[in-house]
Amino acid sequence: MNPGDALIITCEHGGHEVPAAYAPLFADHEALLKTHRGWDPGALELAQQMAQALDAPLFAATTTRLLIDLNRSIGHRQLHSEATRALARSTRSDIAARYYRPHRDAVEAEVACRIAAGQRVLHVASHSFTPELHGVVRQADVAWLYDPRRAGEGVLASRWLGALRQRRPELKLRRNYPYEGKGDGLTALLRKRHAPEQYVGIELEVNQRFVIEGGEAWTALRADIIQALADALALTER
Repeated sequence: MNPGDALIITCEHGGHEVPAAYAPLFADHEALLKTHRGWDPGALELAQQMAQALDAPLFAATTTRLLIDLNRSIGHRQLHSEATRALARSTRSDIAARYYRPHRDAVEAEVACRIAAGQRVLHVASHSFTPELHGVVRQADVAWLYDPRRAGEGVLASRWLGALRQRRPELKLRRNYPYEGKGDGLTALLRKRHAPEQYVGIELEVNQRFVIEGGEAWTALRADIIQALADALALTER
């Protein structure tokens, strides 16, 4: 990695915890909590291992996204779920202050601090996606979401994808799938605040089928993703 670069890892959907004060809101939604609607299975495990292996700071949250989605902007229609969107504005504001702002503020402050120190931030946000949605099977094993208008993001994503393809040619690797990387999210906010030469944001998406299967396949995939990132970082230059 370029000496002027700083890697940070985040995980916005790392768990499906419900704070005790809001447990009654989920009396009719308990079945959703452990599904992909409630969290990103495997994302935190991968993020923790990635941060440790690459000596990068980790910012993670484990409150369910059904309470408030940390990867959505305030005011976005998907910020709150059916369990919380009908609450009074004051209650929703309190939820944001307690469970949304601490994570977002910590990440934003870290990025700003690194940039102020003259570093370029390489931000990897760890996510996972359900193998099938609305009856459609997702055609990817691992994917990288980024803004194609920002050259640094395209370079890092391509190098990371290429390094993983060399290690695991049988995997289906995609760019900006199953979502567009330039859509609403934490990386999108940080792009608005920092120039392309200061901030590079990548959302890593891993198919949850590996997490569901578990065992050696999931262990090996995590190791290969991390080693591929290390290989990509070794090539990355300003």
